[in-house]
Amino acid sequence: MAKGGFQGFGGRGGGMNMNMLKQAQKMQEDLLKMQAEMEEQTFTATSGGGAVTAVVNGKHELLSLDIDPDAVDPDDVEMLCDMIKAAVNEAMRTADTKMAEGMSRLTGGLNLPF
Repeated sequence: MAKGGFQGFGGRGGGMNMNMLKQAQKMQEDLLKMQAEMEEQTFTATSGGGAVTAVVNGKHELLSLDIDPDAVDPDDVEMLCDMIKAAVNEAMRTADTKMAEGMSRLTGGLNLPF
């Protein structure tokens, strides 16, 4: 081992490491707070020109689904199913996008795996 040994944690670098740890803890707290807030928000999307409206929350739970009675055609249930899927999926994508934007703001553009 070289003279002086490993100095990464003891002497000079200790204060810097504590500061980084405090910053990381604050970022974690902020992320958890933002996640909780996002889970309570609602996201709405429509399909079929407004024939189907889906509302989801940040937990990816479907809160409501409204279907215009004129969109219900007993001879074309498949079309109605497609409109429902499209509205729900778009609402979920909107929730995901908002969550990602919030994370990006908090992390300052760091390339973190979440």
